[in-house]
Parts: sequence; C-alpha cells; structure tokens
Amino acid sequence: MVTELITERQQAHPLIDLLPTEKLAAVRGLLAVMVDPVAYAIANAPLDDEELTEEDLADLVEGEEWSKHNVPISHAQVLAELGITEEEIRNYRETA
Repeated sequence: MVTELITERQQAHPLIDLLPTEKLAAVRGLLAVMVDPVAYAIANAPLDDEELTEEDLADLVEGEEWSKHNVPISHAQVLAELGITEEEIRNYRETA
C-alpha cells in the first residue's frame, strides 16, 4: 500500500512539471481543495436556491439606486483603507 502511494506520487510529479503555466494555477487550486476538507465542502456545497424575499428585492433596488448616484468603492481602495495588500491575500490563501 505504501509502495503504491509512493509510486503514485512519483508519477504525478513529472506530470505537474509538464503543465503549461496557465494550467498550473488551476491544478494547484484543485489540489488545495482536495487537501483542505473545508474548502472541499464549500466547493461542493449546494447552490442557494431560495426565493428572494420582498426585503431582499428592496435591498437590491436600493443598492442599484445608490450606484446611480455614488461612485463605487474599488477593491484596491477597500484594501488600502484596511491596510491589506493583494500579496498578503495571496499568501494567506496559499498557506490556508
């Protein structure tokens, strides 16, 4: 059993090394989900298919109306206000 596992790992590594750069991130993400049970559960959670309530619809209309009269806050601006960088987010995701 242990020998088979080692052989599987040895066969997987060269395949990963052959991947083009643009596919490597997708495979890394897939492996991360496979290794992390919480991420796996989130990725496989059923879609929220509940009907929108009147309150939900009113909130959506309010948000759309707000957008017509205000400048949206960019993701970069929110991060700057919180003192967080994109790199810190990437590093957090990679270590999680």
